[in-house]
Amino acid sequence: MKKIGLLIETNADGIKPAMNGVITAARGPGHELCGLVLDGKGAQYREALQDYGIHKIFNVQTAQGVLVWNPDSWARAIVEAMEQLGINILFGLTTMQTKDVFPRIAAILDAPLLLDCISVDLETLTAKKSQFSGKTIATFKLNGTHYLFGIRPNVSAAQRSSVTAEVLSVQTRTGVESLRVETVKQDPGGGMDLSEARIIISGGRGMQNGENYRILHECAEVLGAAVGASRVAVDAGWVPHAMQVGQTGTTVSPNLYIACGISGSVQHFAGMKTSGVVVAINTDPQAAMMQQCDYGIVGDLFEIVPLLTRQLKATLNSH
Repeated sequence: MKKIGLLIETNADGIKPAMNGVITAARGPGHELCGLVLDGKGAQYREALQDYGIHKIFNVQTAQGVLVWNPDSWARAIVEAMEQLGINILFGLTTMQTKDVFPRIAAILDAPLLLDCISVDLETLTAKKSQFSGKTIATFKLNGTHYLFGIRPNVSAAQRSSVTAEVLSVQTRTGVESLRVETVKQDPGGGMDLSEARIIISGGRGMQNGENYRILHECAEVLGAAVGASRVAVDAGWVPHAMQVGQTGTTVSPNLYIACGISGSVQHFAGMKTSGVVVAINTDPQAAMMQQCDYGIVGDLFEIVPLLTRQLKATLNSH
């Protein structure tokens, strides 16, 4: 039985939905999936995690209790838990949290680390990820005694595989903190994390100014979506960089991507090409995004987006 560790990432609402895809990617014949929980709520997550195949849920904590957020102490606690449990393969979401913690774990273990994977084969210890702005897919072979994989959010379809999970605890030492977290501030962009959103509605040059993004936010609220932007909009100061989708922004893989007034540069497309369904709204039928989308709407976004919002509200209210 091969033990596979998964760092269970959560937010105020509980387990992040994208975690289910990561758990699905880690499953396989002879795999025992061990979820590592650092907020002490393993028992609360038991039903949700066992539905997707987690066999054992471990609350990782010290004798003093739950570890507050600190990438340095979290990394050392996770390493100690891995050693106690005999885990040498660790999965996580490729998020800002993982990007802060996993490199520290890799440094402690002197282990290979690969983030933003689109697929992983644990039998051959290989993983695939996009390279050169998405122009190619590279296959990496990892060598070592421990292996760390960060999976791109939403790239792996979540599939249920119910088991009966056991909730346990693993106690780690406190140690001396080499890093102290004073405060954690939300990015001015606020809202849903683009990299984890299942639906994204983005605006580009066609939005004309920052004030007009309100129509995208209104539509996003109905859809349960995140709002993104092209580099042109960010460079113009209309929206913060946290909303930028593309090569120099956030790489996303939503189930649905709605591009409003976005021409579709190579750099932007590189950041959202793994989206499930792409809908483009543009007055120019020859725009690059119109050639790359699944559904194209030729028209004025200032008429179409509010109409879409009204229709969605009417449909939801009728049910």
